[in-house]
Amino acid sequence: MIVWISFLAAILLFLALDLGVFNKTPHIISTKEASKWTAIWVSISFLFSGVVYWLYSNNYVANPDQLKPAVASMKFITGYLIELSLSVDNIFVIAIVFNSFRIPKKYQHRVLFWGILGAIVFRGVMIYFGVLLINKFAWTTYIFGAFLIYTAMKMLFTKEDEHFEPKKSFVYRTLRKVIPVTSHIDGEHFFVKKRHLNVATPLFVALIIIEVMDVVFALDSVPAILAITSDPFLVFSSNIFAILGLRSMYFFLANMIERFSYLEYSLIAILSFVGLKMLLHDFIAVPEWASLAFIAVSLLTGIVVSLKMNKKEISEENTSSENS
Repeated sequence: MIVWISFLAAILLFLALDLGVFNKTPHIISTKEASKWTAIWVSISFLFSGVVYWLYSNNYVANPDQLKPAVASMKFITGYLIELSLSVDNIFVIAIVFNSFRIPKKYQHRVLFWGILGAIVFRGVMIYFGVLLINKFAWTTYIFGAFLIYTAMKMLFTKEDEHFEPKKSFVYRTLRKVIPVTSHIDGEHFFVKKRHLNVATPLFVALIIIEVMDVVFALDSVPAILAITSDPFLVFSSNIFAILGLRSMYFFLANMIERFSYLEYSLIAILSFVGLKMLLHDFIAVPEWASLAFIAVSLLTGIVVSLKMNKKEISEENTSSENS
């Protein structure tokens, strides 16, 4: 319990410093600043695997699966990479929401900050019930596995022209029925006073839609990590580190997300792999190093192919323009 309290306190402390010190004044997050924070969060996440090793070596956390320290560290890294890779789809949606409601870049960080607080709470609840279901009803593993494979196939065969439209979404239409909404942005405020009424600004609307979409994406990511481990601390901590790194990764990738179009196939491969692992866990025992290696290679392959194909397309466009 002390470890859980300490972990949550450390996360809340950093979030308080983030909004109260590092980003006290609203400003546009540059690619350089975003890349710096992305590198910092990825480094901290990998270093935390050493903390996991120390915690499990000294039995400071409950260890229901009797994991060896090295295995626990490997499961944490594997889970973190899964959650981080599945966050890419989240970045697409966030960019669409911000563009749809014309949220100024200097206020986007504030929306994502409060969105992360909500995501931590919702992910915590979903992880709690997910672990509870798997531990109490072993057959739910097959349901989660089948759902992940279904999601992977849906991603594979979904047409590219099927785009998410925030202003036509059920969330937006429902929100407008519940509270009055204005199209006017008043600084970084989520609500403004109009004729003695509190009216929601586009910042609040964007926050709610992003929050709901995070819950939708969690329906994939939580079962995916449960294929790696049902240890509550490992599942929760890897999720939280991925969520915390999502903001900086968004500002780092938002302007060049199209360059990583082939990364979607990496996500399909990862979802299919963890889905099959859940379905076949009674028949085939996949070593932890194999799971980690597959996920790492899938991500690297998607990144390399995306960059290579993007470079090729730019070269062909330049050649075509020169010939014309």
